[in-house]
Amino acid sequence: MAKKRHKKHHHEEHIDESWLIPYADLLTLLLALFIVLFASSSINVEKLQQLSVVFNEIFDGGSGVMDNPSPAPVPVPQSPNEEDQQSSAYLEDQKSLTEIQNRVDEYIAVNELENQLATELTDEGLLLTVRDSILFDSGSASIKPEYTNIAADIAQLLEFDPPRSIVVTGHTDNVPMNTPQFASNWELSVSRAVNFLKMIVKNPELDPLLFSAKGYGEFKPIASNDTPEGRAQNRRVEVLIQPLVLKDGSAANEKQ
Repeated sequence: MAKKRHKKHHHEEHIDESWLIPYADLLTLLLALFIVLFASSSINVEKLQQLSVVFNEIFDGGSGVMDNPSPAPVPVPQSPNEEDQQSSAYLEDQKSLTEIQNRVDEYIAVNELENQLATELTDEGLLLTVRDSILFDSGSASIKPEYTNIAADIAQLLEFDPPRSIVVTGHTDNVPMNTPQFASNWELSVSRAVNFLKMIVKNPELDPLLFSAKGYGEFKPIASNDTPEGRAQNRRVEVLIQPLVLKDGSAANEKQ
């Protein structure tokens, strides 16, 4: 007798649908992204605020980053840039030169030397002009003994901390010079500059390495040589007190 076959009842297999949850979350996020992009394109602040409320309720009801769609940037303290520092150094040096000029002008006024000495602040530095009439006889490069005290006073005025480079320059009028001692105004102007420089650096407080001398003869006049008054102005010795800092902020001695 044949055995009855018992039908095996198979339980229905359970389908794992857990993947639907992250998929739904992904769709929600994509939808949120498109809504934000659309809202941002019209730059409607009120709309963004409304979206913020909705999204905060969706995502656990917490406060989200959209509560402040345009947060104010935190100011970051900035140090002065290099250009500002260079400008500041140059202006500070110019202030020092002005103070030096004031001291020299005070000396000129106290000693009533307005017709013999003058100062001018130029791009090259502080220029002190000495008329040759109080230093030299005509055609001579020897400093008059009665005026050596002025050279000593000027030397004291040239004591600086920090020290500065000094250039002494001689100038003449255009009257030809041809003597056994000086063949031209070139030689005369240079000799006058050198002799005045030598008188200045007798001051032990001054460093001779910072001093130099040159002469231009009659080739850099400041007045017309057609009149006696003009020629008298052109006969001069100039003392240039050079700056420590140039306009570009670099040290002056770097370009010398």
